Amino acid sequence: MNDFSRKEIIDILRDDTLNSWLFNYADEIRQKYVGNEVHLRGLIEFSNICKNACKYCGLRCENKNVERYRLTPDDIVKTAFEASKIGYKTIVLQSGEDAFFSRKILCNIIENIKNFDVALTLSIGERSFDDYKAFKESGADRYLIRIETTDKNLYSFMHPNMEFENRLNCVKSLKDLGYELGTGCLVGLPEQTIESLADDILFFKESDADMIGIGPFIPHPQTPLKDAKQGNFILALKVMALTRILLKDINIPATTAMETLNPNGRIIALQSGANVIMPNVTVSKYSSKYEIYPNKPCVEDNSVNFKKNLEERILSIGRVISKDYGFRKKTK
Repeated sequence: MNDFSRKEIIDILRDDTLNSWLFNYADEIRQKYVGNEVHLRGLIEFSNICKNACKYCGLRCENKNVERYRLTPDDIVKTAFEASKIGYKTIVLQSGEDAFFSRKILCNIIENIKNFDVALTLSIGERSFDDYKAFKESGADRYLIRIETTDKNLYSFMHPNMEFENRLNCVKSLKDLGYELGTGCLVGLPEQTIESLADDILFFKESDADMIGIGPFIPHPQTPLKDAKQGNFILALKVMALTRILLKDINIPATTAMETLNPNGRIIALQSGANVIMPNVTVSKYSSKYEIYPNKPCVEDNSVNFKKNLEERILSIGRVISKDYGFRKKTK
């Protein structure tokens, strides 16, 4: 069995009696196509300033209770250097959509970080085609931009003053420019249907994404969705497992949000199709302020001891720590 139809995906998402089979099968596909290596990617959350008002996000511009911060370009480069010194082969730069970071400033940051013999991923939202092109020419290797949901009406409701078509255009532009493309979705948004989750999975396949991040929705108390029901860990795990089965050789992170809902969430995800973990290497006085959702675990991921302990947990389940840059190796 190598593929599923839309109806089969919907049926599997609805039927919890298939869960053990699904997670085991996804793990088998992961082992066959990407092996036992786990890629550790150092995440730098360099600004929690954002112009957008996404209804699920604690960083939304309308949240006046956030203590905002912005790392200087020098501090970003320094943090990346420290992460590279302790063994991270990929650096991920993530922020809100912060207008301070112009094309020129970001290109300079990228060029400096690329001197540290690392792959570089950007996760900074919607930018112009020319910005994306300049970042790529400066050395950026990957770009993460989650679609969040392919349900156009739900997307529009969740993202005031943003356009679904522009999001799609960003995904296409990044792929056209030769980035390794990362996207993904939230699982459990209010009014989200199983059918739309199936469409999300099929969108990942159609867009030939190289990395997919699946996270359960966790309501933030300072957002319009504060009273909404939180997403389900098992359902998010099922979406992730189905994504592995359909896209086989891609990279899939065991997301931190899964660990918020389950204390062993990242390890369980690694045993259900995931092969990437992105520890937070942001300076600790800032990491707790980057609160997209509440009760985010692992805000002290930046320590050497944390990395050592994480590696021991990974080794304990029979996996190995990758020493390469973690690019997708397509198996056609």
